Formats: sequence, structure tokens, C-alpha cells
Amino acid sequence: MRTIYHDLIPGLWLVWLIGWAISGLRTKPVLRAEGVASRLLHLIPLLFGIALLMVRQAGGPWLAMRIYPQTVWSFWIGTALIAAGLSFAAWARIHLAGNWSGTVTLKQDHSLTRTGPYRLVRHPIYTGLLTAVLGSAIADAEWRGLVAFVLITLSFVRKLTIEERFLTTQFGDAYTRYRAEVPALVPWTVTRR
Repeated sequence: MRTIYHDLIPGLWLVWLIGWAISGLRTKPVLRAEGVASRLLHLIPLLFGIALLMVRQAGGPWLAMRIYPQTVWSFWIGTALIAAGLSFAAWARIHLAGNWSGTVTLKQDHSLTRTGPYRLVRHPIYTGLLTAVLGSAIADAEWRGLVAFVLITLSFVRKLTIEERFLTTQFGDAYTRYRAEVPALVPWTVTRR
């Protein structure tokens, strides 16, 4: 049983990462991309957040302190959130198809995706990954997980702001209507007028 607690969460992340890397090989050519300096502004906090999640010693002893007692329940609730979040992100990646990129870009023949999870949120990959990061933080029950969640959230919010500008420029009124109808990250939070 101890092996499950030790290996299940890293295993879920590893399986997702391998699938993600393989699916990233089939994308459309890039027409426009954000600059390097802009990318670094959201990449640096993202990398710090990932380091906090992956390296138990990251952040020193204060961040390794428990927020609450780690229990079987916190482990399984966290694991369920990880599985759900990574599945949601993968579902979104499938619907985005060749339009996907790890950086903020517009692709050749870029299309506005509104199917699958894109009916629920405009940025379902971020929603899924943030859910999975939250699950990791809950399962681990340490301050470093909470700090990682905050850093990664800030990184994604900055990145989606840039994506929103790119998409508004590319799709105009169609994207403006989409923004009015579908929330950015949290499903069912758009106020209907």
C-alpha cells in the first residue's frame, strides 16, 4: 500500500506528460508568437511552481511544514482531483488539435475552438492543470503545494491574458461574443445579461 501512496501521483503526472509530449508533435505552423521577454514573465513563476511540487526540499523547511494532517482522505481527494484535472486538460488538448502550442501563438489556419470543454471554459487546459495542481497540493498537505498553486495560477492568468488579446485580434466579434458567453477558467461563472 505504501507504494501506491508514493508512486500513484507522480505516475499520473508522468503518464499525462508523455501523452502531452507525443500529442504536441502534430501542430500547425506558427504565424505569430509572443516575444521571449513576455514569455519569460509567465514561464519563470510557472517553473518555480513546478519545482516546488516536484522537489520536496524546494523552498526550505518552512514550506515543507504541514498545513493540516495528511490523511488517507486527503490523499485520495487530491488524487481524484489530479486525475480529473489531467483528464480535462487532455480532453481540451484533443479538441484544440493542431491549434495547440506551449507558447502564446496564432497558427496557420487557426480556428476558434468552441467544442468539448471549450463550451464550459475558454481556457480548459489551464483549468484542468490548475485542478491537478490543487489536487497535488491537497494530497501533499504542505505549504509548498499551496505556494506552487498560487505561482502557477498567476502564471496562467498572465498567459491567458495575452492569449485573449491574440484571439480577439484574430477573431474579432466572434471571440468577443465567446468571452461574453463562456467564463475563462471556472465553469458556470459567467453572469448572463
